[in-house]
Amino acid sequence: MDDLATVRAQEYEKVFSKLIATAERLDMLRRLEGGGVVPHATAAMHALRFAATILWPTIPGAPPPGFRHDSERLLQLAAHWREAALELGEFAPARPTLRLVTDTTPPS
Repeated sequence: MDDLATVRAQEYEKVFSKLIATAERLDMLRRLEGGGVVPHATAAMHALRFAATILWPTIPGAPPPGFRHDSERLLQLAAHWREAALELGEFAPARPTLRLVTDTTPPS
């Protein structure tokens, strides 16, 4: 049983490290010129950070993630991830401009 627990802890640590590394890479890639960000890459980064934060307590002696990992922040991450995935709020695509047509007679 100890061997299984040891192997599990080692594998969790590997996954945790990969989650953190991938989130850091996405953080670099999502940034646009002029201070903007790519919404889907940002949502993916938040999802990875969320997963790393959930996994972190299972790894004995692992340092805390390099970002906020409290309960309030977890809820914020989940909300951002959901909004971007569903294209809601700030992640919603621009709506087409509608114009009012009052005369349907073609011009002569």
